[in-house]
Amino acid sequence: MSTHAHFPVSRTALATFAVAALTSLGACAQTAPAPPPTVGQRVDSAIEKSKEVAIEVKDNAVSAVNAMSASSADLTITARVKGTLAADAELSARAISVDTTNAVVSLYGPAPSAEAINRATTLVKAVTGVVDVKNHLTLVKKP
Repeated sequence: MSTHAHFPVSRTALATFAVAALTSLGACAQTAPAPPPTVGQRVDSAIEKSKEVAIEVKDNAVSAVNAMSASSADLTITARVKGTLAADAELSARAISVDTTNAVVSLYGPAPSAEAINRATTLVKAVTGVVDVKNHLTLVKKP
């Protein structure tokens, strides 16, 4: 006859033991850190990064060319406007400041009459490439 001793075990104690055992097994099953990349993988990564940098450089160059082109167009418009104003007998091209940004021309300075101010707007709007005119000319009667 064999004798076995029975120990009363509560369900809470059994559940606590099971959780502790599973946690211990989980810690043992952790994976080892990934091996360092091979030389080939590092070369591939460097090539990929080089491609990304080349694309960024190209995009920056395109943006710079576009900005220079817009600036060049504004300079051309300014020169045309100055020439147009110089051809008008009442408007003084030397006294009128012309500022062009994104094909929008702003005029500053004196004009001898209200008609001359309105004519300046009309003349400048007719210049090739002008999108809009901001006329800030002021009426200054000659003595």
